[in-house]
Amino acid sequence: MSRPFTPVIAMFMVVLGGAALGAQEHAANPSPSPTRQTESDEYTRYELLAPETASFKIFYEVTATAAGAKVYFNPIRKGSTASDEAVYDAMTGEPLRFEVVPGAEARKDPLMVDADPAGNYIKVQLARPVAPEGQGRLLIVKTYRDAKSYYRDGDAIVFNRSLGIKRNSVVLPPGFELVGCNVPSQVLSEPDGRIAISFMNPSAGEAPLILRARPGAQTGPAAAPHPSTQSRSWEAPFAGETERQRLSERAHQDRDIVYFLQQPETHAFSLYHDYTESRPGADKYLNVVREGSSVSDPSAYVLDTGEKLATQLMTGAELAAAKIEADEPVKPATQVVLIPFPPVKKGQSIRLRISETYTAPVSYRLDGEDLVFDRSFGRPRNAVVLPTGWYLTASSIPAAVAQLPDVRIRLDFWNARPDSIDVLIKARRRIVRPDKAR
Repeated sequence: MSRPFTPVIAMFMVVLGGAALGAQEHAANPSPSPTRQTESDEYTRYELLAPETASFKIFYEVTATAAGAKVYFNPIRKGSTASDEAVYDAMTGEPLRFEVVPGAEARKDPLMVDADPAGNYIKVQLARPVAPEGQGRLLIVKTYRDAKSYYRDGDAIVFNRSLGIKRNSVVLPPGFELVGCNVPSQVLSEPDGRIAISFMNPSAGEAPLILRARPGAQTGPAAAPHPSTQSRSWEAPFAGETERQRLSERAHQDRDIVYFLQQPETHAFSLYHDYTESRPGADKYLNVVREGSSVSDPSAYVLDTGEKLATQLMTGAELAAAKIEADEPVKPATQVVLIPFPPVKKGQSIRLRISETYTAPVSYRLDGEDLVFDRSFGRPRNAVVLPTGWYLTASSIPAAVAQLPDVRIRLDFWNARPDSIDVLIKARRRIVRPDKAR
């Protein structure tokens, strides 16, 4: 059963990476509109069809980020025969106009001067030009026939394909059980009982995925999994995640958070987090400020359109008095940022960028000459940018490290597990070289 607009939300190990580095760097360091096509937040879902077809259906979620772009080009992979293409605007759910064009024609567009002249591309007419520092979210659906990637090996089926997209899931055909997977992955059950394999690949290269499956899985109503519960692990020495949280697809979660540390004497850091709301009827976002932090300067806008949204800073007591329910217990003195927006319609979604400044003396401080940032991250993808003039000396959790154009250091943390990671970062002030001094 295909689910193009239903979030598959929610690996076995903590991983790291920076696949969205380009788009987030742009937000940290605004620059003139890009002259090349850029994208972020890619996620691909492969549904393997009957083995004799050597075909699989692809649901590709991608966000166009080149400011002002009116079109988006999606390459058709060489060696695959594409059919049944369709493209949808993720915000409205409405179909978009598209055509398949040769690479030579794609190269005529200023955004695609590097297009492969020997390839083919799906050229999509976006629903609206990409707003400055905004996004154009798409769902591209297509079926590939590729006997070199999907084939039989005796009684087994094999899906052997190098995947360059960093977040992926592969759904086996009905009646097949997983017997081999070379990339550490989350294994989940679809509502109809099909087995899904999901993973995040934070490395710089492609993931050389090889899946093997054999007949033996139940089909029909008997294959449907029991609904996940809110029960927690009986072995955990603390109140861990619920079964529902542990069995949600981690790779498909779409909230990104970037922290920009100010000078440590201030104990302050600004941040933004991007969040997609797709629940019909949802009309507000509540950001409950964690204990030990205080918030200021909240702002928000719709990434899809650039529309600015109102924000309201409240306390838990004021929230209760207004009869506004939160998804978690809120103490009377706790700060809450309320962001209302038009109710989400069925089949549609809205993506928000929420920016705030936090002051947290315990989480962010100076210890002698050391900058110390000590904070728990619960989301799959988080990034921290050190303040100007500091170099990294320690990170407790593995991270991908990059230097931004303004020479600040950025750390990207990708956590494919369903639990939080406790990030401890230390840094020291750089020594100004004489040849760099003014």
